Amino acid sequence: MTNVPEAAISIRNLSKTYPSPFRRLRAFLRRPVKELVEALRDVSFDVYTGDIFGLIGRNGAGKTTLTKIVATLVQPTTGSVSVRGDDTVRQDEQVRRQIGLATAEERSFYWRLTAEQNLMFFARLHGLSDRTAKLRIKELFAKLELDEVARRRFGEMSTGNKQRLAVARALLSQPPVLLLDEPTRSLDPLAAARMRELIRSLAQQDPPVTILLTSHNLAEVETLCERVAIISRGRIRAIDTPQHLRSLTSKTEQVHVTVSGLNGAAASETISFTRRSGDNQLDERLRDLQKRGARILDVEVERGSLLDALELYESKGEAESEG
Repeated sequence: MTNVPEAAISIRNLSKTYPSPFRRLRAFLRRPVKELVEALRDVSFDVYTGDIFGLIGRNGAGKTTLTKIVATLVQPTTGSVSVRGDDTVRQDEQVRRQIGLATAEERSFYWRLTAEQNLMFFARLHGLSDRTAKLRIKELFAKLELDEVARRRFGEMSTGNKQRLAVARALLSQPPVLLLDEPTRSLDPLAAARMRELIRSLAQQDPPVTILLTSHNLAEVETLCERVAIISRGRIRAIDTPQHLRSLTSKTEQVHVTVSGLNGAAASETISFTRRSGDNQLDERLRDLQKRGARILDVEVERGSLLDALELYESKGEAESEG
């Protein structure tokens, strides 16, 4: 009997509609009334314990709204979300104890307080004693390379350091579920690489942290995430592994083989051909080239990308809207 993974986050038939502001007043004044904004429509999926689950889509697709609903900051119009069995509406306090949220928004920090003072304030909200909080903050500052800015006011910090401080705050209480909204945005390449290493290590520790990650960096999503959901116009269009999502856009691959010494020629040359994904044509071609005396210098394969998959489902969403 196959073991079914345990769902840390369970989302069922979730929809969120934002009403038009001043709708009644505008109608009374006989002014044009804006249409309702449907941010999410009938969204359902599970994030399993220990998963790094990616959510990708264009700006305005519904990623941030979905994250805020899971974090209990926004209530759904219909449907439900549970975090480790607790409902985000009926048991919101229990849910908040189990999640850490890191967003790109800076308004939730106190600009006149230092980085250290900000984290101490939020640690007390989590119920940590001063001694425990200081040890935890010291550990997080070392892990996220924030020691140099510990006593700097938040308003004086760079955008990248503010982003890392948001992740540090999310990790303060060592939550079993982490919601990361573009965690490497504004980070330099080295800092972004270390952030990805940290995210990966959190999912691999014992017990593992479950991570819901949104990002516009598709290479990052492909590197980190076991499964990825594509969201467009408030609807989930596809959920699968990055590899399967790439293969949906094209059943063929373009292969470029660079060789030297083919048929006694001294100069190198590149041989290109198209093959179906997973067939034996590449192996057969390489064996044939070696029989003809060629030395294989390089093999480059052009496959479909997550960007191709995103564009595919975005165009389907546009077609549905026009229809």
